[in-house]
Amino acid sequence: MKNFFYKILTYFDKLSFSYKTYFLIFIITSGMICIVLLSQISIFTLKEDFDRFFNKRTKSLIKLENIKDTYKVNIQDTLKDLDNKNLNFEQAEGVLSLGKQLIRKNWESYTKDINKDSEVIISSFIKKFIITRNINGDNEILKENIMKNIDSKMASIEKTLVSLNYKPNSKQIANLNLQINAITIYITSLINYDLSIAINEKNDTQKVFKVIIIFSIISIFMVFLFSILLSIFITNNFKKLNNSLEKNVAEKTKELIKLNDTLEKKISKEVSQNRKKDIIMFQQARLASLGEMLNNIAHQWRQPLGSITMIVQSFQTKMSLGKLTNEFIDEKVNDALLLANNMSNTLDDFKNFFSPDKAKIKFDIEKCIEHSIELSKYLLSKENIKIELIIKDKITLNNYYNEISHVFLNIISNSKDALCANIDKNDRIIKIMVNRYKNNAIINMMDNGGGIPQEIVPKIFEPYYTTKYKSAGTGIGLYMSKQIIEKHINGSIIYKNIVHKIKDNKNYNCSLFTIKIPINDEDVDEK
Repeated sequence: MKNFFYKILTYFDKLSFSYKTYFLIFIITSGMICIVLLSQISIFTLKEDFDRFFNKRTKSLIKLENIKDTYKVNIQDTLKDLDNKNLNFEQAEGVLSLGKQLIRKNWESYTKDINKDSEVIISSFIKKFIITRNINGDNEILKENIMKNIDSKMASIEKTLVSLNYKPNSKQIANLNLQINAITIYITSLINYDLSIAINEKNDTQKVFKVIIIFSIISIFMVFLFSILLSIFITNNFKKLNNSLEKNVAEKTKELIKLNDTLEKKISKEVSQNRKKDIIMFQQARLASLGEMLNNIAHQWRQPLGSITMIVQSFQTKMSLGKLTNEFIDEKVNDALLLANNMSNTLDDFKNFFSPDKAKIKFDIEKCIEHSIELSKYLLSKENIKIELIIKDKITLNNYYNEISHVFLNIISNSKDALCANIDKNDRIIKIMVNRYKNNAIINMMDNGGGIPQEIVPKIFEPYYTTKYKSAGTGIGLYMSKQIIEKHINGSIIYKNIVHKIKDNKNYNCSLFTIKIPINDEDVDEK
């Protein structure tokens, strides 16, 4: 026996980890299913036997008792009242007829119920193996004889009751009482027999229930035992697996340590390279904007420089004509100083634009947009581009003025390029609309330059992506605008192509940039 168990344990120990796991799951699952089935069978058997006991035995006993009571109350007592002349024959005959009907009905119902087979397949199958004696007992023949005697007595009583004349004598009534007493005894014997059968069936059911409980306990124990054994095997496998994993982890740890020695150097190198790229991109963005600013400065200086030149020439002319006076000199000097002061103010405007914001300031969004428009007005007027600014809500921001102005200037510049390339000079228009939605300033910047091809819309905010010639653009203006709006001021900028009646109720294919800038009312109030 020991060798047998040793062989089994050795066989299980040689199985792979996955098979052991599957076998453990199978044992636990099948054991639980077996336990559930046994418990359900025991419950079902008890319920069925109880129903049989109640329906086949208890109800039949009630019917037998009803027959006895009917014989006594409806037959014997009526005959007694008839003999004592408490009832006339017509009244007694109605009661006797009703009694005969009740007796016959209860008796037929009783015989039909006891002949009905209510044994279930599962219950009968189990009892064949557990109960060796005859379930119906050894007195089945006695029961049949009792029922035959009851049938004969019923027939005799009914015959005697039919033969009663209008004035039955005492002898006939005494004979009927004897027959009724005899059938009552038979019915009592039948009741006692059915009670003994019911008790036997209850005992049989109790035996079946005990056997099923024993099998349930054994199955639980077997499942528990197999689960423990397999758990031990699986635990050993886990230990072996853990040891191998620890070795692998130790080897990988050594490799990681070596990798970490050089990783910091690689990371710092990549970070420095990325910083250089960012610096180059910012410089290119500044230079691109600087080129446009120089054109605007040149335009705004051209007229005052011409005026100053004329003032200088006027001095020479007056001197040659001998008409140079102190009043003339003072007047022209004042004019030259005024022109020089305007030129100096122009330089200050552009110088402040290119200086980075170090702190947030309070400003009106309308003034910021107008400043961007002012810086680009020369190029816009040169290309005959009209700008329409619509302010629906007055909004004050506490944010980075120059950076936001730079974003507006980039988008205006892009719109200018699109309008110059696609639209006739008489129809070029840029519309800027400002309104407030909840705690955000919404700036919609639209132009009728034909929009951007849909296939390249997802790429317009990528760095160095441009559809212009290299001499006309670097491809970082919109990228820098997105970085400023989303990373510096926690807003958002999106683009989409739309069809809009931007001018003269005529539909145009338009580009629409929507900028959302958070409004912090508390910061604005503090300012």
